[in-house]
Amino acid sequence: MMTKNQVNEREQMEILAIEQLVPQDHLVRKLDAAIDFSFIYPLVENLYSDVGRPSVDPVVLIKMTFIQYTFGIRSMRQTIKEIETNVAYRWFLGFGFHTEVPHFSTFGKNYVRRFADTDLFEQIFYRVLKEVADRGLLSADHVFIDSTHVKASANKRRFEKKTVRKESRAYEQKLQEELNLDRENHGKKPFPIEKFEKEEYKEIKESMTDPESGYYVKDERTKQFAYSFHAATDEKGFVLASIVTPGNVHDSHMLQPLVEKVIDEVKRPLAVAADDAYKTPAIANFLLENQILPVLPYKRPMTKEGFFKKHEYVYDEHYDCYLCPEGQVLPYRTTTKEGYRQYASSPSTCASCPVIDQCTNSKNQQKIIQRHIWQDYLDMAEELRHHYEIKEIYEQRKETVERVFADAKEKHGMRWTALRGLKKLSMQAMLSFAAQNLKKLASWTWNSPGNKSAHTCSVS
Repeated sequence: MMTKNQVNEREQMEILAIEQLVPQDHLVRKLDAAIDFSFIYPLVENLYSDVGRPSVDPVVLIKMTFIQYTFGIRSMRQTIKEIETNVAYRWFLGFGFHTEVPHFSTFGKNYVRRFADTDLFEQIFYRVLKEVADRGLLSADHVFIDSTHVKASANKRRFEKKTVRKESRAYEQKLQEELNLDRENHGKKPFPIEKFEKEEYKEIKESMTDPESGYYVKDERTKQFAYSFHAATDEKGFVLASIVTPGNVHDSHMLQPLVEKVIDEVKRPLAVAADDAYKTPAIANFLLENQILPVLPYKRPMTKEGFFKKHEYVYDEHYDCYLCPEGQVLPYRTTTKEGYRQYASSPSTCASCPVIDQCTNSKNQQKIIQRHIWQDYLDMAEELRHHYEIKEIYEQRKETVERVFADAKEKHGMRWTALRGLKKLSMQAMLSFAAQNLKKLASWTWNSPGNKSAHTCSVS
C-alpha cells in the first residue's frame, strides 16, 4: 500500500543542542578526542599583533584545513560551503547553529600575512606525530620511502623552453673528496676544485602558469606539469617526513635528505626500504656508512639486447681489473669526475675477437667498463637482498608507503592540486599527511580504555 508524507515538518521548532545532532562515532569526535588543538596557540602567538581588530581564532583556521584535507574537499572555498551546512563540521570547530563561518579568503590572507615564511605547518605535522609516539604507536625501526606525482594546476601546453643550472645533490661534496682520493691512490692527479665548480646546464620545459612545477613524462599518455611528494613512513603507515619537489626531480636525489629528517626528528632507523629507482651507489653508500640496512629490490640490467651483460665481465679486486668473457684483461685507466673508474681493453686484441659484436660497437674496437667508486656498497646491498629478513621488510612497502599514497589520492585530495608554488605545495603535503596521521591515531585510540571521550559518548 502506497503512503504519502502528509506532514511537512520543515517549519517545526525544536529545542536541542548541536551536540545532539553529531553521531557518537563520527570521525570529527574521534579527531577531537585524539589531540588537544590548543597546542597551536603558542606556535602562532608571535605571528599576531597586539593592535588592530580581533582576528579569527587561529585554532579555527587550522581546524578548517584539517576538515579540508581529512575529508578530501577540493578547495577552501568548497570547505567553507560544507561547514555552513554540515553540523558535524560546525561541532568540530566549536560553532553553534548561527555562528558566522569565516569567509573562504580568510585562510589565504592569513597564509600570506602570517604563515607563508614560517615552519608552522611542519611544526603542526610533528606535533601530531609526537602524539602518535606518546601513545606508543610509532614503529620507526624500519622506514619505507617512495614518492608520488601530484598534477599541478598548470596547462601542459603553455610552457617555454629554458636552459637552467643542474641542481646539486646531497652527496656531491663527499663524492668529490673520495674520487680525488681514488685518483691519487691510482697515481692520477686530483681534479682541481674549479672543475667541480664549473656549472652544468640542462634544457627544461618551464610552465608559464606555475613556473615552480616540473614537466613529468611517464609514458606517451602521461605528460604533464606536476610536483613530487616524497615521503617516509614507519612500519604502521604513519608518515615520518615529507619533502616536495618539482615533478622532474629524480626520486633517488631525495632519499638522503628524507632519511636525515627522520634521524633528526624521530630516530635513526635500522633499515630503509625503497624501490629500484633508489638502487644507486650513492644511496647504498649513505645508508651503510650510517649503519642503516638498505632494503632494495632486484634491478634489471640496462644492457642492450644481444650484448654481454655487465656481470659476465668479472672484476678482480686484488689486481683492480676486469676479465672479459674471452679472458682479456681490462686494466684501470682513470676515474671520472662523476665518480666512475674506467677499465679499458686493448683495441688490437679486440679487433680479432670472435665475439666483438656481442661486446662493443665502438668505432675504435675498444671495450670500456665503468665501475663506481662506491660499487662495493651496492654489491653489499645486492647481497643483503637475498636474506629472508630483508625480503620480509621489503614486502611491507605495499602495506605502508604505497597504501599511504593510495589513500592520499583517493580520500584526501592529493591526486591534483589547486595551489601553485613550492611553499604552498609543501603546506599541502604537511597538512595532508598530518591529517592522515591524525585520522589513523584517532581511529586506533577511540575505543582504548583511556579514551574518556569515547566512553562518555557510548554512555550518553
